[in-house]
Amino acid sequence: MSAPRWVSAFAPASVGNVAIGFDILGFAIESLGDTVTVSRVERPGVSISAVSGIAGELPTNPTENTAGRALLALYEALRPGFGFDMRIEKGIPLGSGLGGSAASAVGAVVAANALLGEPCDRHQLLTFAMQGEAVASGSLHVDNISPSLFGGLVLTVGIDQPRVKRIPVPEGVRAVVVHPHRFLATREARAMLRREVTLSDFVWQTANLAGFISGCFTNDLDMIRASFQDVVIEPQRQALIPGFATVRAAAMAAGALGCSISGAGPALFAWALEAQAAAVLAAMRSPLCADGTALDEWVEDMRSQGARVVASG
Repeated sequence: MSAPRWVSAFAPASVGNVAIGFDILGFAIESLGDTVTVSRVERPGVSISAVSGIAGELPTNPTENTAGRALLALYEALRPGFGFDMRIEKGIPLGSGLGGSAASAVGAVVAANALLGEPCDRHQLLTFAMQGEAVASGSLHVDNISPSLFGGLVLTVGIDQPRVKRIPVPEGVRAVVVHPHRFLATREARAMLRREVTLSDFVWQTANLAGFISGCFTNDLDMIRASFQDVVIEPQRQALIPGFATVRAAAMAAGALGCSISGAGPALFAWALEAQAAAVLAAMRSPLCADGTALDEWVEDMRSQGARVVASG
């Protein structure tokens, strides 16, 4: 069979940090994502011919675009002997806290990889996609890139040589995700963070991360509930999200295992058993909609496959 001339890949949205795993923990949201189509072209280099969907104005200069920079990283490392042209269809709102920049970067490298004679493995693609994420946030981090690429709940350790581990989510647990229609830039949300943490908060946060992951591996819902508290980042960022404390309290009263900010926000998420998910969603929705704010909402299984090729020709 001849090699395809073009490939389209879908990359799902994601929730970064998952409260207690700042920059290292995230899970995929299959209900929305970006679709990136990459074509082989004779001219060398990388170009972006179109950006469509719900994102609004985005740069088409590859060095200033998250998908473009990720694809440039792949191109410069592999020198495939042909160039790439890319079309990006955004399905994730900008500044939503749902990993839109990560999904574009992941979709670009997954689509381009399918055009190569000797495809890369997913760990290699991860390092290319990370370069795109840096365009949006100003730093290399993987808590959105990894779940969008690998699917599910993912822990990623390290930057230069990242190690990826999928974490099992206990049977019957669902993610409840709500997105108020507000814009919050990742750079702004990162810039406000203190660079120092007290020893007591370090110990508390470390214990919560360890307890949460242990609870996932052992199906210990009580341990997950007891550990699902961010004592470092959330207390600083909640000032950027009007009504967050009220939403969190309402979700917990409705039976949530935990509730926090999705990435940089303004999207919020909770974990709940399937039987309580509808009640948790209703509890989160009510205070957010009280002032007339429009809202998107999803209930997710979290057992997802991550980015994949969806069409070629």
